[in-house]
Amino acid sequence: MTDPQKVLTERVQQALGRAFGSEYADADPLIRPSQFADFQANVAMSLAKRLRRSPREVAEAIKAELSDFPGTVEVSGPGFLNITLADGWIASEADEMLGDKRLGVGLSTPPQTVVIDYSAPNAAKEMHVGHLRTTIVGDALARLHEHVGNTVIRQNHLGDWGTPFGMLIEHLLDIGEPTAIAQLEAGQGTEFYQAARAKFDSDDDFKARARKRVGTLQSGDPETLRLWHVFMDATVRYFNKVYDLLGVTLTDADIAGESMYNPMLQKTCDDLEASGTAKISEGALCVFPPGFTGPDDKPLPLIIRKSDGGYGYATTDMAAIRYRVHDLKADRILYVVGSDQALHFRMVFAAAKMAGWLPDSVSAEHVQIGMMLGKDGRRFKTRSGESVKLMDLLQSAVDKAYALIAERGYDEETRKEIARAVGMAAVKYADLSVSHDSEYVFDLDRMVAFTGNTGPYLQYAQARIRSIFRRGGLDPDDATGPIRLGAAPERALALQLLGFGTVVEQATELSEPHRLCAYLYATASAFTDFFEQCPVLKEGVDPETRASRLALCALTLRVMETGLNLLGVPVPERM
Repeated sequence: MTDPQKVLTERVQQALGRAFGSEYADADPLIRPSQFADFQANVAMSLAKRLRRSPREVAEAIKAELSDFPGTVEVSGPGFLNITLADGWIASEADEMLGDKRLGVGLSTPPQTVVIDYSAPNAAKEMHVGHLRTTIVGDALARLHEHVGNTVIRQNHLGDWGTPFGMLIEHLLDIGEPTAIAQLEAGQGTEFYQAARAKFDSDDDFKARARKRVGTLQSGDPETLRLWHVFMDATVRYFNKVYDLLGVTLTDADIAGESMYNPMLQKTCDDLEASGTAKISEGALCVFPPGFTGPDDKPLPLIIRKSDGGYGYATTDMAAIRYRVHDLKADRILYVVGSDQALHFRMVFAAAKMAGWLPDSVSAEHVQIGMMLGKDGRRFKTRSGESVKLMDLLQSAVDKAYALIAERGYDEETRKEIARAVGMAAVKYADLSVSHDSEYVFDLDRMVAFTGNTGPYLQYAQARIRSIFRRGGLDPDDATGPIRLGAAPERALALQLLGFGTVVEQATELSEPHRLCAYLYATASAFTDFFEQCPVLKEGVDPETRASRLALCALTLRVMETGLNLLGVPVPERM
C-alpha cells in the first residue's frame, strides 16, 4: 500500500513532465489535504508565471494528463486542482495495509548507525523535571530509528566526574557507606550534595580533604575509585527506578558518562594543538571556529583546556564526537539536549569539522529541547523555588490517574496497573505532542483528561477497539475483511490510516515525534466518528459490512498500538 499523498505527488509530477517537459517533472505539486476534496494541488499557481500561462490554463493542462487517475480531478477557482480518490482504490490499499506486518512503514536504505545522546542526568544531584524531556524525546527517537531498520547506539552521557566528587566521596566516608547508599538509592542525591557542599563551605578540614580526594580520584587511586563506584552504583540504581517507571529503554550498558572520556582528554588537547586547530590564547587552549563572535565582535573561543590546566564540557564533547565517529562508526549523531546549549554545540560541531573529526559523511545534529513551564508561565519549580524531583512529578501523575479511575470497578492490582500506564501516558504524550524545541506548560489536570489531545484519550481509543473484539468473542488478527467503504466515516478512517508509513518516516528523519502524535490524535478522532456512526456488532448489520468494519477496527488498533509504542506510550488493554 502507498500513502495517498505520495501517490498523488508522483502522479502529478509525471503529469507535469508530460504536459510541460521533463524539466518540470521534479516540481513540488504542493499537495495538501482539502475541505473541498481529499487533497488539493496548488502547483499551477506557482508555475503559472514561469510558464507564462494563466494558473487555470496550467491546471487544465495538468488535469488532462491525469485521465487514468483512480478518482476525480477538478479545477476550481483561479487554478486549484481538487483531487478525490476512488472509494475502491482506498479500500484496496487499506486491505493491502491490513496484510502488511509493517503497516506501510519503509526501511532505511541503506540502514544507518545512529548514535543518540540523551537523558544525561548529573550523578552529583537528583534527576529533576529538566531531565524529563531529554529522556523521553531521546527514547522516542531511538525507538523510531530502530523501527525503520537503523542501528541505534544509545549514549547516556552522565555527569559522573569532576571536582564535586571529591567532596561527595568525603561526605560518603563521613556518614558511612551503608547510610550513603541508602540515601542515594532513595533518590536523595540533591540532599546528599547539599550536605556535602555545606561542609565544604564551612569546614576547612573537610575542604582540604575534598580537594585532596579530587587529586587521588583523577590519578586513579584504587581505594578512591572503589568509593566512586560505590557512589555511582547506588546513584544509577535510583536512576533505573525512574527509567523503569517512565518505560524508557536505557540500560546500564548505555552509560557513557564523562568518566569514560577522561583518559582521552589529554590526547584530545594534544592532537588539536598539533594539527593547528587549537592554539593558546590568554593561557588557555582554544579553538576559534569561523563565524562565531562575542559581544565585542572578537572571535569567540571554544575553550578546550582552561588556563589552569583543567578540562571542561568542550573537551569532553570533542573527545566524544571523535569517539562516536571513529569507534562507533556513526552515520548520524543526535544530541538531545536543552536549547540553551545551542551555541555550544554549534561551536563543537564546527571545531570537529575543522579538526577533520566530523566528516561531511556524518551528520551531527542538536535536537533542541525547550523548557517546561509552570501554569504561571515560568520555569517549572516547587513553591519554594527548587527544581521538582522527577520521581515526585511522575508519582503525582500516577496518583491523579488512580483517583480518576476509582469508580470503574477494578480490583486494586488492576487499578494500580492502569493508573501507572495512564499517568505515564499523560506525562509522556503531553511532552512529545509539542515540537521538541518549544516551551510548554505542565498542567497535570489537562494531561490526564480522557478527552482532547491527550495520552489517555489515545489509550482509551485503542482500549475501546479491544472491547469491541472482546464483546464479539473475536481475535483482532482474525479480522481480515475485505474492507468495503460505504458510509463517510468509514472512508475518512481508511484514508487516514493510509498515511501512517509516511508519518513515521518523516518523524524519524526530521527528529520530530510530535508529527506522529498529531497523526495518532487525528486517527483516534476519525475512529471516534466511525465508532459513533457505523455499528459493528449491532444486530441487523449484514455480514459483509460487519467483516469490513471489524477489519477497519483491527487495522486502526494495530496503527494506534504501533504508533504509541514508537512513542514509548504504554497501551493498556482496559481503561
